[in-house]
Amino acid sequence: MALAPRAVVVHRASELDQLVDRHGTRGQAEFFLRSRGRSLDEVQARHDALTDALRAASAAIPRDWRRGGVERGDLHRFAFSPEDVVLVVGQDGLVANTAKYLTGQPVIGVDPDPGLNPGVLVRHPVDRIGAVVAAVAAGRARWQDRTMVRAALDDGSALDALNDVYLGHVGHQSARYELHLPDGRRERQSSSGLVIATGTGATGWAASIARERGGVELPGAASDALAWFVREAWPSPATGTDLTVGALTPGDTLEVVVRSEALVAFGDGLEADRLTATWGQTVQLTASDRRLRLVM
Repeated sequence: MALAPRAVVVHRASELDQLVDRHGTRGQAEFFLRSRGRSLDEVQARHDALTDALRAASAAIPRDWRRGGVERGDLHRFAFSPEDVVLVVGQDGLVANTAKYLTGQPVIGVDPDPGLNPGVLVRHPVDRIGAVVAAVAAGRARWQDRTMVRAALDDGSALDALNDVYLGHVGHQSARYELHLPDGRRERQSSSGLVIATGTGATGWAASIARERGGVELPGAASDALAWFVREAWPSPATGTDLTVGALTPGDTLEVVVRSEALVAFGDGLEADRLTATWGQTVQLTASDRRLRLVM
């Protein structure tokens, strides 16, 4: 007998929860803010909106489905199953944080604060959760497969990210490496690191970088292409600044040979979940065979 689907609700601790955790009690958190001329009202309102959205998500789950829940900080310990339907309640970035742990499960992004989030990935308001879940349950939902980017080391370890992968020094020192482009060009560089972005990430960090560079065409949301950027390349007798931006079409690989003691690669801002490449190792950056299945 086949298992019933399991609805997994993903959320992030609210700012109020984080303040109470830091200061011990709600009263202490309120005193901390008041002593700095601020009020708890704003964070309370956002906390209430998130709580209401989580209740609505729970109420929308069919009675015969199994249920699960996970907070952002525990995603790396949570075991998703193939039959899961994932409801991500929060900001767009929470969908990106979740995507790397999925293998094709449908994802419903729920926006608890319309007007505060861009809504690129959390596309559904709270009052539409029931209709969207029903459409998924009936097989009527439309979805869009979003490309992810992969960083793979020559020791077999790898990680995927939905928005972007950052490769650079773990601190604020220069990253030293040799860059190998798919067309055969190569250059030794010393920089603040590299950012490799997807079409989804084109609305995030990559958008800021491209705006500063000017004249850079970013991939569309559903594109299989990637864009890459070198941050603050430094010219010296031994390092160049000619190869600092480009695109990767499907099948292309950008290779980075590490010339520092160690560089780290992490995706979508989750630095705790990272790869470490030491001197002489090669990092390959390419489109992943994994996709995010985003319910539209």
